[in-house]
Parts: sequence; structure tokens; C-alpha cells
Amino acid sequence: MGQKVNPIAFRLGVTRGWSSRWYASKQDYAALLVEDKKIRDFITKNPKKASYKSAGIDRIEIERTRDEVRVLLFVARPGLIIGKKGQEIEILQAELQNLVGRRINLKVEEVGRPELQAQLVSEDIAQQLAKRSSFRRTMKRSLEQTMDAGAKGIKIQMAGRLGGAEMARREKQSAGSIPLSTLQAKIDYGFTEAMTPQGHIGIQVWINQGTYGDDNDGADAQTGQASKKPKRSYKR
Repeated sequence: MGQKVNPIAFRLGVTRGWSSRWYASKQDYAALLVEDKKIRDFITKNPKKASYKSAGIDRIEIERTRDEVRVLLFVARPGLIIGKKGQEIEILQAELQNLVGRRINLKVEEVGRPELQAQLVSEDIAQQLAKRSSFRRTMKRSLEQTMDAGAKGIKIQMAGRLGGAEMARREKQSAGSIPLSTLQAKIDYGFTEAMTPQGHIGIQVWINQGTYGDDNDGADAQTGQASKKPKRSYKR
């Protein structure tokens, strides 16, 4: 039997931090966990916020204090979230406050290299498949772009009615090295589903960004950005 482990969960608390950082009593823990889920779903799955999909949201981190909820968005194209003169981000902040009934402190941070973020790569593949692009050509192009961006390795796996075939199957392509069992390896994992006329196609992406604590590759442990490049952040 195959022993399949989520690479992010495998490294949590060892070499990678949590995406939600707060502490609560047993009585409040479940309610706050559901609240985190509501916040993430509102931003990523809200049909009224369809433009956010093209913005390229890599991940959403949440921190809580006694007075407010800090929501940190890592985005490839922050301009689509912020809007003209910051109007869009103010609207989003107000909507989130109405949703959870707490004060929201919203911050947007730019992702320097989208080609090194597994979630963004998988969403880009999904968008191309939805436009009826060839799945093999799409996989090959994504492999080349990620390796050219400086990744140590990448693996892409698709499952579903590929190419409109009657029977579902799996296809897998990889380049470079993907040491999934090595805790020191920075393995980023992303999953999404492509909505095609024939049905949903699941897309899994693993990207090897180097090793934790290795300054030679110049990449940040969480974002995969070059450490010498200054980060741009936007705060409300």
C-alpha cells in the first residue's frame, strides 16, 4: 500500500510554521477554527470575487490577538486585490468584519516568484485546461517555467478524464529531484481542480525549492522569494 503524506503537514512544527497562529481555550477553539475557514473561503471561493483568482493568491495566514484578527494575503498580483487607490482592499476588509463580527487587520504581501509556488502553478494549469489546452503540453510548459525560475525539482500529477477520454486515468511528469521524505527539503505542495466540460480534473504539484537554512540558494523558507530582493507589502 502507498503511504501518501501531505508534504506541508509532514513538515509542520519541524521546519515549517503554521498558517494559522493563535491560541484558544477548549470552549472557543472549534468556533475560531470555523471562523478561519470562513475567512479563507470568502476570499478564495466567493463568486463575487472572481477577479481574485487571476490575482494569484498563494496562501492566507491568520494571526489573532485579543482585539483583532490579522489576515495576511500572499499574492502574485497584489494590484487586483488592492484596487485603485486601495478601494478594493477597504471593501474586502469591511466585508470580512461583517462576516466574523471582529476587527480585521488586512495586509497584502507580494509573492516574488509565482513559478516557484506550487499552489499558483496548479491554478495556472487549471486555468489552461479550462480553456481546452492540451494537458501534456501544459504540463511540459509548467515544468520548464518552474525549472527555469530556479527550482531544484518539480512533479505534476493529473487525474480525471484527461483529453476528454471516456475513462479517467492518471498522468505524471517530473523534472529534477523531489526528496519527499527529507524534512530539510523545502517541498511546496499545491492542489486544485480544473472545471472542464467532461468533468473535474485534479491537479497536484510538488516543487523542491531547496533546503531549509541553506543561504546559498537565496530563497525564503516560506515564500521561495530571493532573500536579497526586498519584499513589497501593503497594509490597511
